[in-house]
Amino acid sequence: MLAAYRTHRVGAHHFAGVEGYGHGDLGREVIDAVFASLFDCEQALVRPQFVSGTHAIAAALFGVLRPGDELLSVTGRPYDTLEEVIGLRRAHHQRAADTGSLRDFGISYRELDLSPLGLVQFDAIQAALRPQTRMVLVQRSCGYALRPSLAMHDIARIVQLVKHIRPDIVLFVDNCYGELVLDIEPTHPSVGADIVAGSLIKNCGGTIMPTGGYVAGKARYVKLAQNRMAAPGVEGAASMNLNKALLQGLFLSPQMVGEALKGALLVAQVMSDLGFHVSPAADAARSDIIQAVRLGERDKLIAFCRAVQRQSPVGAYILPEPGQTPGYGDEVIFADGTFVDGSTLELSADGPLREPYVVYAQGGTHWTHWALVLEDALQEMGLA
Repeated sequence: MLAAYRTHRVGAHHFAGVEGYGHGDLGREVIDAVFASLFDCEQALVRPQFVSGTHAIAAALFGVLRPGDELLSVTGRPYDTLEEVIGLRRAHHQRAADTGSLRDFGISYRELDLSPLGLVQFDAIQAALRPQTRMVLVQRSCGYALRPSLAMHDIARIVQLVKHIRPDIVLFVDNCYGELVLDIEPTHPSVGADIVAGSLIKNCGGTIMPTGGYVAGKARYVKLAQNRMAAPGVEGAASMNLNKALLQGLFLSPQMVGEALKGALLVAQVMSDLGFHVSPAADAARSDIIQAVRLGERDKLIAFCRAVQRQSPVGAYILPEPGQTPGYGDEVIFADGTFVDGSTLELSADGPLREPYVVYAQGGTHWTHWALVLEDALQEMGLA
């Protein structure tokens, strides 16, 4: 991190942002360069105009894919919020078939199921590729599935298998929740992903950035994503005086990610000691900040999330209730008493109200915060 900031001569003059068209934004340009250095790639697009990680991912998908192309997921069903982007599911309030999804634009989709243990079926990848397959989608984190998150060597193996057969296929990695957990990112030459995307209100924002997302990778694909985020020929985008927050948050993010990992280890150890299935195990290697705990009962899932909310600095008085949320297929309960709405690098927990009632815990600016949550949650669930 220090090397990237020093190499690109980050200075106080980069903190000032611009408005309007966003022309001549020195801070935005240095942020892109710092990101590209951290991700060991050709180019990065780091913008507050991205609403979320899903928005950044959608910009990359719509930017690269064309009518007649096929998107192939080799990590099973993607995270819920991507289903509407792909066209697998319509939002509850939408009745018409035409929603602007990839499917509506003539882009087909298939997925290669994971094994019963939740692992990538590497032996089936070659047979899954078709002439029209243009992009292979890899979801690094577990999402709302009780499976291991992908290790970097697994991503590298997928890239190697696909590129050996079809060098023209674009390897895209949904990098949400995984940034800065390991020493390298999927775009590192030793791994070989062509393009990745994620959110700035998760790992890379360091709990400071109030909005935004990023796309990084090979320059030609990042450029296509930029054309989709804005419009062909429209460069830049105003940073709206968020350059300082972005640079400071990014600098702090390794520390925040480290604390989140410590908290995840504590949750895994305590809950597994009590007989709950956890993923990953406390002694397992980690590729993201998510800690899943299979609680097995609806009431336990609700109780756990309510304990997280009670122990949060913002909105501790709020009682979380399950409900329908845009982008999700089932009822979901969220506990996120965070300073930035949706900032899951801050203390948060959530989960869909469906079998086997798994809570997904993540974030925390200090691991001891999770100790307070666990004491409360175990009492609420009648386990203490």
